[in-house]
Amino acid sequence: MAKTSMGLEENIAGLLSYVLGWITGLVFFLIEKENKFVRFHAMQSIIVFGSLTIVSLVLSFIPFIGWIINLLLSILALVLWILLMIKAYQGQKYKLPWAGNLAEKYA
Repeated sequence: MAKTSMGLEENIAGLLSYVLGWITGLVFFLIEKENKFVRFHAMQSIIVFGSLTIVSLVLSFIPFIGWIINLLLSILALVLWILLMIKAYQGQKYKLPWAGNLAEKYA
């Protein structure tokens, strides 16, 4: 595995980009300037979990149906969070359908 400019293995840095959702994604995107693998995972984290956070906030204002959809969205977010951390740790550049293409473009 290649090292990052921070001295971490790239798969560890990729995994850490997802740990606190878009927050750690933003931190790693701003810190890591050279490693494309880490920048991809950081940007994908920002896009996916940033979008989920915004949608969740909007849904929380809609009584009943918004809360139910929000619960289902939370389950989806948990599954994505685990999946993306595992794939990054395995050294795979796992692209989600729409977010992966955007992340690749901006990484």
